[in-house]
Amino acid sequence: MDNIDNNGNQRLDFLREKAGKLSKSPGVYLMKDKSGKIIYIGKAKTLKSRVSSYFNNAVDISAHGIKTFKLVSVIHDFDFIVTGSELDALVLEASLIKQHKPKYNIDLKDDKGYNYIKVSGGDFPKISYALQTDDKNATYIGPYTSGYNIRQTVEETCRIFMLPSCNRKFPQEIGKSRPCLNYHIKRCVGVCKGKVSKEEYNSIVQNALDYIKNGAKKSVRRLTAEMEKAAEQLDFEQAAKLRDRIAAITKTETGQKIQTAKTTDYDIVAIALDAELASAVVIKYRGGRLVDKENFFLGDEYEQKQMLSDFLMEYYDSENMPEIPPEIYAEEEPEDRELLENFFAGKRGKKFSITVPKRGEGLTQVMLAKSNAREYLALKVGRSVKELGALEELAKLLGLSKPPLYIESYDISNIGESVKVGGMVVYRNGKPFKANYRKFTIKEVAGQDDYACMKEVLQRRFTRYIEKDQDVAFSTLPDLILLDGGKGHVSAVREVLGKLEIDVNLFGMVKDDKHRTRAIAADGGEISIAANKQVFGLLTNIQDEVHRFAVTFQRASHKKKSYELELTKVSGIGDKKAAAILKHFKTKQAIKEAGAEELATAAKINIEKAQELKGFIEENF
Repeated sequence: MDNIDNNGNQRLDFLREKAGKLSKSPGVYLMKDKSGKIIYIGKAKTLKSRVSSYFNNAVDISAHGIKTFKLVSVIHDFDFIVTGSELDALVLEASLIKQHKPKYNIDLKDDKGYNYIKVSGGDFPKISYALQTDDKNATYIGPYTSGYNIRQTVEETCRIFMLPSCNRKFPQEIGKSRPCLNYHIKRCVGVCKGKVSKEEYNSIVQNALDYIKNGAKKSVRRLTAEMEKAAEQLDFEQAAKLRDRIAAITKTETGQKIQTAKTTDYDIVAIALDAELASAVVIKYRGGRLVDKENFFLGDEYEQKQMLSDFLMEYYDSENMPEIPPEIYAEEEPEDRELLENFFAGKRGKKFSITVPKRGEGLTQVMLAKSNAREYLALKVGRSVKELGALEELAKLLGLSKPPLYIESYDISNIGESVKVGGMVVYRNGKPFKANYRKFTIKEVAGQDDYACMKEVLQRRFTRYIEKDQDVAFSTLPDLILLDGGKGHVSAVREVLGKLEIDVNLFGMVKDDKHRTRAIAADGGEISIAANKQVFGLLTNIQDEVHRFAVTFQRASHKKKSYELELTKVSGIGDKKAAAILKHFKTKQAIKEAGAEELATAAKINIEKAQELKGFIEENF
């Protein structure tokens, strides 16, 4: 990719010099555009090193992401604030981001409205679902993003605790009409009949809210303690009611599919990348149950650990955050993990930790969150989850810093000495990008030497890149090159790329004896792909496609060569004239239909020779 010196910013020399004069203290830096508007705010353990990294010659898209590349292209100046510690810098950064809302900082926007659980005011409060918080006399639990989950929670809670879901107002309408069906089928305690005192009813509501906030297990423990106390006091009627509620909760919990053995509260955070764009998901577990999920589109991607760190700060330090759980699960460590843990522990007033599970249920849940993030991002960028996941898995398998957005693959096909060709296919966003497919006729290699042919093809392709060829297929630097071949092919091409000073990830695709892709060839050996179905499927498709493309071109070239040889049997028609005829008419059928005058023009021969050629074509073609 182009480096930042080529991104159009004319003030890089000034910015580098200014950054070089910064101190090595921790602090916050504020990037500004031409108008003086703050467009990005960041924190730094060492101001000089962090700010200078934006303006180094070595900074490019592949290393730091499209977002950083775009940011640097519009930075006109920067300011900074030195702080006493890293934690102070983190707190100040969060405060300044909220104040200025810079364009290039993460802006957490999702596609959903917020949902709340409403607890009405009065002596007999009701629990219901709400979209607004416009009732000053009510209290609200939330916000949540999943309206479906909240409706289910409200319905489930009212059913378990037999709370009224009708529109009657209490105590005004107590005893004024007959009870509804819910009372008769034991779905309501029957407030309308006047059999439940205000104190008893409010106790039930508090138990219901405890169930909503803390989950089934904590609620069962509390109700069990109340039941035992009622039994000790010989209040067997109350004990029986509590027993029935416990049984209802237990039954509901048994049927709850989204649950976990872990009974504490925690969130799972995952980020999905699409080489240029990113999304995040937060899945919330409370009391062992999945209670909510939030998706966010983060825009341009950048370094993943930094993205995770920025997201956690923006999300959990927001004004809409009702509570911070004691633990967060993540796929990898965020940048400044210890700093974040200390910061959020301070906000909670209790212990806080970020866990990176390596096995067991925790890892399974993180992978589930990752799948949710991929689904959301796939919808945003118009790609399938399968394609998105395959590129991410391929990047992990090959040790790439991010998924390869633009892949080039090469294959050689030949028939003896006569026809040797190379094919280049391109996959963009995990799909064939046929507009950038290119063909090569081998010109310099004598004999059958696949390594030499592959070297010639790659030499010609990247020489055209260096010379800034106008062909868009040759002016683009790929994220990954895949050769149809093993370690020998990789080694041969590595030599070519080294001489041309082209730094691109390079691997080979190795087939088994049944011509199926079985492994990736690297400089140090082979990487098995058998255990990863997504990567296996993607690479098989790429290898099959580049082989098909090269063979198709080779067969067409062979036919063309055969036609040329046939035409040279006519006296006065040599290789050049035969090639000129084929180039002009393109197909055998067009040559057959051509008149003598057209043949004369194409081959630059006189009309008599053209008539002789026409007779030969009619007789032999």
